[in-house]
Amino acid sequence: MEYILYIDEAGCPGQLPSQTSDVQPIFCITGIIVPREHLSSLTHEFLDLKRRFNPKHFQSLRHDLEIMLYEIKGSDLRSDIRGNSRNKRRRAFGILDKTFDLLEKYNCKLLARGYIKRPAGTFDGNAVYTASMQAICGHFENFLAEQSASGVVIADSRKKHQNNRVSHSIFTKKFQQNGDSYPSIIEMPVFGHSENHVGLQISDWIASAVLFPALSHVYCTGHVQSVHINPRHELIKNRYSNRIRNLQYRYQINGRFRGGITVIDGILESRSAALLFR
Repeated sequence: MEYILYIDEAGCPGQLPSQTSDVQPIFCITGIIVPREHLSSLTHEFLDLKRRFNPKHFQSLRHDLEIMLYEIKGSDLRSDIRGNSRNKRRRAFGILDKTFDLLEKYNCKLLARGYIKRPAGTFDGNAVYTASMQAICGHFENFLAEQSASGVVIADSRKKHQNNRVSHSIFTKKFQQNGDSYPSIIEMPVFGHSENHVGLQISDWIASAVLFPALSHVYCTGHVQSVHINPRHELIKNRYSNRIRNLQYRYQINGRFRGGITVIDGILESRSAALLFR
């Protein structure tokens, strides 16, 4: 068996200057593990989902596969849910509901790291992204070892120097003299464009339209006042928390759970990811 780990992020990598700044207070890196044997079916059903919820746009396409090029960004779904249009909210929830149905149907798994920025604190987004990629690849490696499988990592492309930095960080751990940290991951992470990878579009939706608002509601309400904190984010958290919990890939080492969703809380350091599921 082979697996593909698709990774995307939500939020910005910059620090949060103050409690009232409009800089995004969350930085979230999300990975979706997809069994290679289900990739074709997942892709075609995902395209059908996009056609169903965008019938007018689909009518103007020259070929049915061009619907892949019509991206619906997770941030737009999030905006539609917290907006005043009931029809847009219903459409956004419908899209996300069906996406979770697909992830569950095809035995996909979720890995994520959410960072809650401390107002006026330091935050190095590039270092955080690199460390997160190493950690998520480590969890993916454990998953592959359990399945006696191999896998590849495809991340949403950023700037060339950022891609190089991340890829080299994995390279140094894979070819270090004291052993390969990721023996089941067959190559360095590659960086793709979401217009050509269903897995990246799904990762964006989960990161931007589900985890970002859920994290902002649970960890930032009462601590940050900005456009990124909205009462309707609670609707997203309540609707999807159980489905997120069930999709996580978690495992134990020395009696301690690892993997799944990890929250690094810069505001109140004692809070864990468990709050997402209450």
